[in-house]
Amino acid sequence: MQKRLTKSRSNVVLTGTLAGIAEYFGIDPTIVRVIYVFLSFGLIGAPVVLYVLLALVIPAGPRTNSYGHDNPYYGRNNTSQKKTKERKQAEPVDDDDWSDF
Repeated sequence: MQKRLTKSRSNVVLTGTLAGIAEYFGIDPTIVRVIYVFLSFGLIGAPVVLYVLLALVIPAGPRTNSYGHDNPYYGRNNTSQKKTKERKQAEPVDDDDWSDF
């Protein structure tokens, strides 16, 4: 299987471009982002233009669900209802003391 450069769908900060580059080279996306920030300061904004071009040119990665599969129905439970936690009740506050100053 041939490796393709695509935007990341699982590690997105702005467009997933830098994370996609990191996944392509097999390194941590944080390292690529830090290198990008230093290059942006050192090369006076030229990497910003490069980032916009890469964001437009690099295709989006395949859609995956939370289980990491392409098929959205793979591994899904039969219960489609979300369980929500019960909200905690607020405690009454006694604001009679105005001597904060």
